[in-house]
Amino acid sequence: MLATLVREPFDRPGWVYEEKYDGCRILAYKEGTRVTLLSRNQTARTSWFGIVARAVSALTARTLLLDGEVVAFDRKRVSRFQLPQNLGAEPKYAVFDCLYVDGRDLRREPLATRCRLLEAVIGESAVQGAIISRPLAWRRTA
Repeated sequence: MLATLVREPFDRPGWVYEEKYDGCRILAYKEGTRVTLLSRNQTARTSWFGIVARAVSALTARTLLLDGEVVAFDRKRVSRFQLPQNLGAEPKYAVFDCLYVDGRDLRREPLATRCRLLEAVIGESAVQGAIISRPLAWRRTA
């Protein structure tokens, strides 16, 4: 799925909307308590974003593959790419997709199914605020 930039919002079946963050795209792999964070170009970022890795490790699912962005917000709650890079603010993992959970490959499942499972995996806990679930409009369209 690719993002499409448009001038104005519209309502069309099959389209979902999400807030665009300015962060570092990260895949989080979890096996037991071991977590690996990889950037888009497959560079290990686990040690850079240790607080995020610890938060993912604390999730109850035994195995996970999450897709999201590590972001940090300025005083006005605007995400800034430079903040997590320079450790200028506490990073958060804005998760927007769950691709694998507890032995189940979800890549062929509809987005609405994956998002519901993501919400279940993250649950009510904010894991000390390090993980946030991106609010999607899939609830309207699914």
